[in-house]
Amino acid sequence: MALSSAQARMTLLDWLRIDRGATGTREGCAEGDCGACTVVLRRVKRGVVVNEPMNACILLAGQAHGAEVLTVEDIGDVGGQSAALHPVQEAMVRHHGSQCGFCTPGIVMSLYALYQEAARPVSRADVCDQLAGNLCRCTGYRPIIDAALEACAVPPVEQAVASADSLGAITDEQDVFCGDEEAFFAAPRTEEALATLLARYPDALILGGATDAGLWVTKGLMAPRRVIWLGRVRDLDRIERNATELAIGATATVADAARELATLAPDVGEIVRRFGSAQVRASATVGGNIANGSPIGDLAPCLIALGAMIELAQGAALRTLALEDFFIAYKKQDRRPGEYVRRVLIPLPGNTLDFRAYKISKRMDEDISAVLGAFAIELDGRCIVSARIAFGGMAGTPLRARQTEQQMPGIELDDRNSWQIALDTLVSEFAPLSDHRASAAYRCLVARNLLEKALIELAGVPLAQTRIRAFVGATHAAK
Repeated sequence: MALSSAQARMTLLDWLRIDRGATGTREGCAEGDCGACTVVLRRVKRGVVVNEPMNACILLAGQAHGAEVLTVEDIGDVGGQSAALHPVQEAMVRHHGSQCGFCTPGIVMSLYALYQEAARPVSRADVCDQLAGNLCRCTGYRPIIDAALEACAVPPVEQAVASADSLGAITDEQDVFCGDEEAFFAAPRTEEALATLLARYPDALILGGATDAGLWVTKGLMAPRRVIWLGRVRDLDRIERNATELAIGATATVADAARELATLAPDVGEIVRRFGSAQVRASATVGGNIANGSPIGDLAPCLIALGAMIELAQGAALRTLALEDFFIAYKKQDRRPGEYVRRVLIPLPGNTLDFRAYKISKRMDEDISAVLGAFAIELDGRCIVSARIAFGGMAGTPLRARQTEQQMPGIELDDRNSWQIALDTLVSEFAPLSDHRASAAYRCLVARNLLEKALIELAGVPLAQTRIRAFVGATHAAK
């Protein structure tokens, strides 16, 4: 189906419900939290068909270009039997996984994506991670989890859905431009076409995954006239690794980059696991999480502590700067008109570097940070040689604790008295705001405690004594 007159700000949910009459997909929170609007986008990535859950309420309709959009109305009829339920739906019925039913279509679609994509066997933890972005007020999650475990216990049944060839046929090499000079949705296919658009329309909204910008539309009632979506730019999602560096293209989604990010350190993997929900990770981009300049973005403090650089492009001109220097003030970055984030360059940690990161939030999963602390500490035996410490939630931007870093060299892990100056310095280094997530005093105390926690773990206290959720197969042994 081709759209030629859709408004730049039209969400996929509005198009489904209003234009297509697919009312099984519900609007709940309109901010990508509750999951009632979950649909599955089926598209080709790197030659393979993938099924990704998405929050239709904050996804713009144009972002579905080149994909098959599956809603709860589409997934029955397995094997051509017109009245048949999908195995996920059958299991939900059998286990009484629905009461009022408002959230059920979104839950079914999240589980459908898991059913299609998960390696077998599927564990309870897999199901809980998949459902972190689906809220249910009345049923309770036990019967839903039981239904998921039953449905995903066997290999997926083939369905009458688009093949890789048919999806490839609609993923053409043409630039997309829907609208006119005054208002449009554009999806360029090449960086050259992107540069041309940005030079002509430097005030256009540059869109990554829309997991933040989508709320500007649904909650802030923003009506962007010109939108340039980066999701179709060829090779801008490339992830490359060499002997010294991991390079992540700006449009690589958090889900696609998760495996490589987790190899940097176990704590990076855990931060990524708690990054929003499965729906958010499937849409949010690494570059977008940085480029929107949020002071509480989860990735920036981790990458700053690891010494990441950022590559920006303006036409053919490229420039690179330290990631912490990209953030100038609240929602203000060192990005020139017509310039865009192109890649994030992360040095691979050496054998003597120990990395720790902790996210503090009201909920364990799918919640925004009150404080996120990241600590990259260089060791010489049991002595600290140097440290890079970064926080989110402690200022208007992600920020390094430079004064505290100066107090870290010479700290002996076996002498807790030597820790005190660094801990006291950290308390006085920041002047955070108080808001509905945390007070300023709480944030300062938590930041100090997180540094002490990192030192306690470095000193050898088992993670079982310091962590709520244990890592499977993860180790933090000092090298």
